[in-house]
Amino acid sequence: MPPLAGKPVPVLPHPSPNFGPRREGLTPELIVIHYTAMQSAEAALARLCDPQYEVSAHYLIAEDGRCFQMVPEADRAWHAGAGEWGGRGDVNSRSIGIELANTGAQPFSEPQMLCLEILLKGVMARWDIGPAGVLGHSDFAPTRKFDPGARFDWRRLALQGLAIWSDAQACSGPVTSARFGAAVHRLGYPIEQAAADLLLSAFRLRFAPWRKGALCAADLAVAQDLARRYPVDAPSVLT
Repeated sequence: MPPLAGKPVPVLPHPSPNFGPRREGLTPELIVIHYTAMQSAEAALARLCDPQYEVSAHYLIAEDGRCFQMVPEADRAWHAGAGEWGGRGDVNSRSIGIELANTGAQPFSEPQMLCLEILLKGVMARWDIGPAGVLGHSDFAPTRKFDPGARFDWRRLALQGLAIWSDAQACSGPVTSARFGAAVHRLGYPIEQAAADLLLSAFRLRFAPWRKGALCAADLAVAQDLARRYPVDAPSVLT
């Protein structure tokens, strides 16, 4: 049964050997949401706890709402890989990783989303992480990752203060890749690491998965609005 709204998540301990200490005294300032891209939660749990694969996460939420904890929050799980956010790398040392059992081609179940929402509220409170610190894997690794994908409901989280969102329609200035890049870089995206088309694809996965085609005014409007409200402390390379 899924946890009841407003109640703590009943965590099922399932320790993984794949973790270590956070580096350079870093503490969690980000939460990264993934999908497992495997056929079942049990298969994903086995992979994330197998020392042969050297991958893990702090939590795995099954389709039915069960929540497994594999790594203590104070430790460094191996879920993020290469990438950066706000001009800073080693995302593993700066984040809590949450895996959602999902192939990437199916909707996320209601019990799973409810469990995620309750878990997020607790993690955010414990580590003083704001909604702008809740990311998808594709946000900081746009050249190689797509999760949690187009079926994940970011707007639902944002309505509860658990993520960010924008419905802005009006942008300022001409619609150019340079202006879009400047806005998303101010938001945190690693523009030096990704070609313009990959950056746009990653941004749309998060904020407009229904949108296709070339960069448009709506893309720029959302990027500018979010960058204005949630800028990171990284100098922009574009003006």
